[in-house]
Amino acid sequence: MTVAASIAASVALGLLLIGKWEELETGVTGAPLAIAAAAVALQVLALVARSEAWHVCVRTAGGAVGRRTLYRASSMGFVGGLLHTQLGTAARIAALRHSAPEASPRVPALIGAELPILIVEGGLAALTSFTLVGPLGLPWWVPLIAFAAVAGATVALRSVAAAGARWLRSGLAVMRTLDGRARLVGLVLIAVLAQVGRNWLLLRAVGVDASLFDAIAVLIAVVTLGQLPFGLSVGAAASVLILGPQGVAAAAAAGVLLTATGTVGGLAFAAWGALDMALSRPGVTAPAQRAWSGLAQLAWSPHWPRAGVSALSAQLRLNVERACFDLVGYLQVGPMLLPASSGAAQPTPLYVDRETAKSR
Repeated sequence: MTVAASIAASVALGLLLIGKWEELETGVTGAPLAIAAAAVALQVLALVARSEAWHVCVRTAGGAVGRRTLYRASSMGFVGGLLHTQLGTAARIAALRHSAPEASPRVPALIGAELPILIVEGGLAALTSFTLVGPLGLPWWVPLIAFAAVAGATVALRSVAAAGARWLRSGLAVMRTLDGRARLVGLVLIAVLAQVGRNWLLLRAVGVDASLFDAIAVLIAVVTLGQLPFGLSVGAAASVLILGPQGVAAAAAAGVLLTATGTVGGLAFAAWGALDMALSRPGVTAPAQRAWSGLAQLAWSPHWPRAGVSALSAQLRLNVERACFDLVGYLQVGPMLLPASSGAAQPTPLYVDRETAKSR
């Protein structure tokens, strides 16, 4: 259902852009590569800052999970978020519980730990919702109602937590101390400002005369429409909704770049998480550490200034070969498919260490 609705939304946006494809293509391809790279970097910064905010909430909720493990789980949540925001939250929580079942709180407490971040983000959106009044023609009192709604929801959650909802009380624990509130608000602000800066850069790159308030309005629209099944077309839809009067094709081009750079930054974060997870396995960690140790010894050798390029190349080749063969040997499917007690013959290792060969 979500995929079908996403396709329908993309088709509707495509129909709106009929006859404007050349202008759209010019806007997308005309953006400088440096601006696109900066937008990707800002996306990664926003993801890291929000991951750290989640880490603060989870630790305060009673979790003992390490920052690196939590960051890996947070990176996996982006993959699910490509389809829907709620899928990203579920994937993030499931990844954390799978990777650190003992050190992380239970699922209800993890759900509660998401709420402080949502409260701060909702409060910031309500405070800046006046930027939507002009583009959408909203009444002036709408931002006041939005702020009152966020404040009311916060009070209601605290009341429910005080009434005995343990999971909610644990999730909101970060809001009970001044230090916790300050850290949470600061981290969320970094993430939000990075996204606003990314919006402003890309809007200006395609020729849209956008102000900082326009970039904030686009961000609010992206987050709001992201709750609906727009899929990857949410960036273009939000940009057209806010800045369509300045040119539908240019606004759509900015939205396409927002989605593209956001996806590249998110996938880079997810790729780091997957790679770090693979390298953290015991059979892979030792070869990697041995290779790094060999390079460090070569670099810090007193003879390093006089070391020849050939010595460095030989050391690099040796360490890479040992690491690769150890990794391939570890990933052989034989030991995983055959139980140890079956008495079946174990597969011959693909690589034999020199010291082992001498002892044989």
